[in-house]
Amino acid sequence: MARFGGIRRMALATAVALGLCGAASAAQAVEIEYWQYFYDSRVKAIDTLIAKFEADNPGITVKHTNFPYADYQTKVAAAIPAGEGPDVVQLFYGWLDNFVAAKLIRPLPVDTFPHDAIEADFFPMVKAMKRGDDYYGLPTAVRSLAIFWNKRLFEEAGLDPEKGPANLDELVQFAQKLTKKDSGGNLTQVGITMDMAGQDHQWWREVLVRQFGGDPYLNDYKTVNYADAAGAKALQYYLDFQTKYGVSQLGFMDEAQAAFKAGRAGMTVDGSFRLGSFDAVRGLKYGVAELPAGPDGTRSNYASYWVNAITTKAQGEKLEASKKFLAFLTSPEAMQIWLDTVGELPARRSVALSDKNIANPVYAPFIKGLDYAHTTLFVDEAGQRQVSMDMVNRVVLQSQPVDAALAEAAKAEQAIIDRHQAK
Repeated sequence: MARFGGIRRMALATAVALGLCGAASAAQAVEIEYWQYFYDSRVKAIDTLIAKFEADNPGITVKHTNFPYADYQTKVAAAIPAGEGPDVVQLFYGWLDNFVAAKLIRPLPVDTFPHDAIEADFFPMVKAMKRGDDYYGLPTAVRSLAIFWNKRLFEEAGLDPEKGPANLDELVQFAQKLTKKDSGGNLTQVGITMDMAGQDHQWWREVLVRQFGGDPYLNDYKTVNYADAAGAKALQYYLDFQTKYGVSQLGFMDEAQAAFKAGRAGMTVDGSFRLGSFDAVRGLKYGVAELPAGPDGTRSNYASYWVNAITTKAQGEKLEASKKFLAFLTSPEAMQIWLDTVGELPARRSVALSDKNIANPVYAPFIKGLDYAHTTLFVDEAGQRQVSMDMVNRVVLQSQPVDAALAEAAKAEQAIIDRHQAK
């Protein structure tokens, strides 16, 4: 009986100890919030990464919230000052200054994210995340542009379905063969999409302007420089798809990606981030190649990225958990998962340039594009994009001369940059 009592006392002591441990674990448990905009493949990727992170960090729970792109910045800007919303937030690199000015995000703690490690491991474009002595965010992935084409439509047009246009002249020739119209002359299938609200404003600014001999900006992106002969040639080339050749139309099916997904566009210029959504379209067989070379063989590209940052809402144990989560999101493991799920390229050179990724016929054109890509240092990405959209609309809808449209756009964008510099 005494032995049984001893066992009972030992069991009770063990139960108490376990209870205390459980209480301690509960006390140490922390939940943080992660916000991003809604994009199906990105949501899937983050959910996969959260599950892996939580398995390795049982004391931390990550709540994932996403919003439509159009509402995203507004939601973030309203939530954080109220002490609500995300602890770790995703933002486009071109929004950085606005987020810093509004005190929505904090500098990355150097104990977890030492600057020498960042600059040794990541592609150089991440320096756009540095203000003064501080980095404010890091990307899981980077992306560049490429030309996509519909293989079935290429075959129908008598084009090689395994070969995209090599240069700008071929791009026009291919687009002409791929265009279809009804008996009334209305486009039913465009040879190439036109969508300045999508990626075309990047293609025009950082690629076409350079390929026609210009430099879109000077003085570290503080001076607009595209209102010249090179800029005019680049803009005219782009507009000719609609105004001269009739192989495309602004606003066709509303968005370029919608037209391409529906099999109503032979070609489109888009980013590596589009791979996941194109892969999800049943029956869509597409090819990818580097952007067509310019008249003298010049190649150029535009590289961009979304970053993850720690918000000013994160304090105490939430801050420590946020640091761990951000470190995981920018790890080699997370980057490869993101590439395989979304299609965006790893932000660490060693991961992006692995033999496996370079040998992949879909990833390779985007990876090659990073070697000669430019990253526009936006001060107001949305505002600067709108300037390009308005410029094109003035020419197409109001018949404004190209030179005048360029001059007006350059003046408007310079004003945006100057206002930012004056702050």
